[in-house]
Amino acid sequence: MTFKQFFQAVSYLQYPLMVVALFFASKPYFNGLEAIKEDPSVYFENVNVMLIFMGLGLSFSSLQDTTRVQSKLTRKVYEDPKKGRIFIFSIILMIGFLMVSGLLAYFSTDDKAINELATGLIILSLGMLGFLKAGVEMRENHRLDKKRDAG
Repeated sequence: MTFKQFFQAVSYLQYPLMVVALFFASKPYFNGLEAIKEDPSVYFENVNVMLIFMGLGLSFSSLQDTTRVQSKLTRKVYEDPKKGRIFIFSIILMIGFLMVSGLLAYFSTDDKAINELATGLIILSLGMLGFLKAGVEMRENHRLDKKRDAG
């Protein structure tokens, strides 16, 4: 097994991590909205854990083989230079927004719930950095205009 194959296999851990994130996103609602009204900190704790697992899932997704695409939609986005550029730029904006808002929230308050939420936002944005790197590589590997120029 090559390193590339190993990392491709490990990248599939992104799916159970995202399922765990989905569980924590929905967990506060299992007890009903009344329980959230009585103790809102439970909601923030679960959202924080959800953000952490989403960040981990995105980190693992960046380990996939960037010479292959997983769906027709991603192929269409990465083959078109304009769509790929828009997609990459939107990821950059999301990372910037999440990182800045997470850091501002973390350093501007002493509220435990907000600090936990800010930590989750920071971890999610760090996970998205790996996703951005993989997206840039996939865009370079699949652009049709680059393939025509090379051939």
